[in-house]
Amino acid sequence: MTNGLPDSPNAGDIGTPKRTREIVARYGFTFRKRLGQNFLVDGNVLRRIVEAAELGPAKGALEIGPGIGALTERLARAAGKVVAIELDRRLIPILEELLEPHRNVEIVHGDALKLDLKRLIAERFAGLDQVSVVANLPYYATTPILMKLLEDRLPLESIVVMVQKEVAWRMTAPPGGKDYGSLSVAVRYFAEPEIVCLVPRGVFVPPPNVDSAVVRLKMRERPPVDVRDEALFFRVVHAAFAQRRKTLANNLTALLGRERRREAAELPASLGIDPGRRGETLTLEEFAALANELALRQG
Repeated sequence: MTNGLPDSPNAGDIGTPKRTREIVARYGFTFRKRLGQNFLVDGNVLRRIVEAAELGPAKGALEIGPGIGALTERLARAAGKVVAIELDRRLIPILEELLEPHRNVEIVHGDALKLDLKRLIAERFAGLDQVSVVANLPYYATTPILMKLLEDRLPLESIVVMVQKEVAWRMTAPPGGKDYGSLSVAVRYFAEPEIVCLVPRGVFVPPPNVDSAVVRLKMRERPPVDVRDEALFFRVVHAAFAQRRKTLANNLTALLGRERRREAAELPASLGIDPGRRGETLTLEEFAALANELALRQG
């Protein structure tokens, strides 16, 4: 023992309150709130995350924001290879030392929002059957990261992520409620979502100001609806939720322009959709029908 700390920085699981505090003290690490640094210290939650990813020796795990590696070491035991992307340069040497016993772990310094993830997956996971993203996402960048993972059409089997509880509700919400929005539609277009478990704020060091949830997205081989123009489809979806209190006709007017106000009301009506409805009541199929009809009219 040295200064009350274990002699080896690799002694014991990282994801416990005692061990995490020892590591933070040993390396003199200071948390940066703007980077959303809250380290998970609950073994049961870590186990649930790894189990939800359904990993194996022939599968890879891509982690975003590993922190000090609590989830990373669990993934290393379950997957054939783990690639962890960390934005905070201060954490790179800590991760490399703590995870040194796990030869199947590779640490990449970079911003997941700026990296070419498709290329990274092709290069770093060559020879493996499937790859999943498994991560405790930084809350300040949750939605941008999720949308990048979905819209880039990465070759993923699943996405298992810890997110703020309210974001989890939005990701999995059905039509008709206040949580249903453009994120809900996008998630269901690309994947089948489910909440794995709820996570209280007290199982993090330091504890965040919000509770969390683990969400699993099983990636679809193809979307459940056919759309003629995917970019137009998402423009229609975003327009429908731009002013939630306004009717579909009003929001479509904002998309099409005031000179096409009459068409904005006639378009949904021609499909049997009441133009007086709000966007939050429309199903994925109705959004697809609207976008496809608009694509036809625009030639």
